Amino acid sequence: MREDFVFHILNDQYAKLLELAERCPADGRNKVPDGFNNSIHWHIGHVLVSTEFHIFYLSGNMQAMTLPPEYMAYFGYGTKPSDWLNEPPTWETLIEQLKVQPDQLREWLKDRLMQPVKDNFFSAETFGGLVVSTALHASNHVGNVSAMLKALK
Repeated sequence: MREDFVFHILNDQYAKLLELAERCPADGRNKVPDGFNNSIHWHIGHVLVSTEFHIFYLSGNMQAMTLPPEYMAYFGYGTKPSDWLNEPPTWETLIEQLKVQPDQLREWLKDRLMQPVKDNFFSAETFGGLVVSTALHASNHVGNVSAMLKALK
């Protein structure tokens, strides 16, 4: 897989998510509209956490993870804001991390996209496959956030 292609897909989904986040009113960030399980704040954090999980944990490279471990308790699979016991990372912090994550990944994965990874639930065989899979996952959250913004109106 060509590096430009792989990271274009990821960057495109992140740009869409950031654009939607920008449109989210401050008083809507932590609301959970009827019919939804999570807030937009949660979706932003979840994309960050799941991207690192998909690429680093699933490849067996956990030492490369950059987000604080406590993020998993807030934004990992199966979590929801109603279970939060403490204040999660701020919206602003998550947005800044979302802005830089694709470049950090590109730097870390430079010239490694064809490197094999261990068996994983995506059935991705390489780092490039993991990046594409996580971009598809982010796309799902772009759709959820878009629907939530409409529901919040």
